[in-house]
Amino acid sequence: MTDLVRAQAPVVMGVLNVTPDSFSDGGRYADFTAAVAHGVRLVADGAHLVDIGGESTRPGADRVDAETEAARVLPVIRELAAAGVVVSIDTSRARVAEAALAAGAAVVNDVSGGLADPDMARVVRDAGCPWVLMHWRGHSRGMRELARYTDVVTDVRAELAQRVDAALTAGVPADRIVVDPGLGFAKTAEHNWQLTARLPELLALGFPLLFGASRKSYLGQLLADADGVPRPTAGREAATVATSLLAVAAGAWGVRVHDVLGTVDALAVWRAGGRPRLVTDRAGGERAGGKLAGGERAGGERAGGKLAGGIQTEGDR
Repeated sequence: MTDLVRAQAPVVMGVLNVTPDSFSDGGRYADFTAAVAHGVRLVADGAHLVDIGGESTRPGADRVDAETEAARVLPVIRELAAAGVVVSIDTSRARVAEAALAAGAAVVNDVSGGLADPDMARVVRDAGCPWVLMHWRGHSRGMRELARYTDVVTDVRAELAQRVDAALTAGVPADRIVVDPGLGFAKTAEHNWQLTARLPELLALGFPLLFGASRKSYLGQLLADADGVPRPTAGREAATVATSLLAVAAGAWGVRVHDVLGTVDALAVWRAGGRPRLVTDRAGGERAGGKLAGGERAGGERAGGKLAGGIQTEGDR
């Protein structure tokens, strides 16, 4: 799985929610047979891995207990892993992650970045698997009240650096870590757009970055009708593809999406067009190979050419 983290081509993570209250799928894949079939379809459409979640993390969602979460995800993980699908477990609970890894999952995607369960670092370290650390300030019920920042990009970068430092201190190897800015998690629509526009500032942390904008409410707000009614989730696919492509062109390692085929097609066009890169004059910082918060940083600068606003074309990144 280290090869996946080090992948040069953009990684596409397909979303498989096996919850009855997903903001996007609305329980379509809560049934075992439907969930497995959809996971297989995501891979057929071009997903490199399938991210399986058993607890809704949409704003305002109620929590479920660990037993319920595990009962939802484990049978699907076993079936898909046995079929050769690379599975990621979307959980903030160490107990669920450990059971999922034993069932065949290969990656832990932790929306809390290790904050919700201090034992998660041990589970990931012992398993030797990749760990996606997302920026997080609290559970779904209270996240709207936590969307206060001095400068959202600077603050998110600093808080992600703290989570990376904690993971490194716990013994998780640097080459197993992926970061995620957590779009929509304690973020307003404006915060999400700032994070997108200034993505190179987050990439300057020096770790692969997963970008997850798929079908989120801020896209619905952007596409609202003349009466101000947000576009329903089913009508946000084109915007999801466009936003994901912006992230990849800025240097994101991977994108987490529901509509895998549309994203894969867009990435094929991007590659055929010479992999044009978005560059910004706000990017900066060194690649990090060690401590990030108040410590020394090892490694050279990110490559990628000039940092003046615009577009450039280059070879494989």
